[in-house]
Amino acid sequence: MKLARAIHFDESDTRVYPISARTGEWCISGGFEFSNWTEADLSGKARQAFANGWFGLETSGRVTFVAVTVIEPGEIETLTDLLAQHFVTYYGAPSVEEARPVAAGEIAHMRDLCDDHDPNTLLTVARELTEAGVREAYRNIQPQDAGLEQFAIHGSLDE
Repeated sequence: MKLARAIHFDESDTRVYPISARTGEWCISGGFEFSNWTEADLSGKARQAFANGWFGLETSGRVTFVAVTVIEPGEIETLTDLLAQHFVTYYGAPSVEEARPVAAGEIAHMRDLCDDHDPNTLLTVARELTEAGVREAYRNIQPQDAGLEQFAIHGSLDE
């Protein structure tokens, strides 16, 4: 089972996003944040978050690149609960229990996106507003021979 973690090659994300995701933080697309946005909402740092930002599940920050890595089933459950709580706190979901299926769907979407890629494959997202809503496109960058272990964090951050 795979998911993606935030990866930084420099400090630019701290300058271009309202909140930057932490290196090593688990991430999903997070397009839900923009579901009712219009062109009027797309300015400054918010525009950059909309256009190219993955959503960090712990900080609710954004990051430009994520790296595919292996995740344990127990971590998926924890992240699902965390995202469900986010939906309650920031989007008015009636309860964590009712928000959990939607959160699980968002994480499953990201897992599906990651499953076809080798560990350390980099992913980017590009969004645009259309008449039908937000359209997302994904690009992958294959790991190089040197590897990304120097950037990608594998395993628990608590160890």
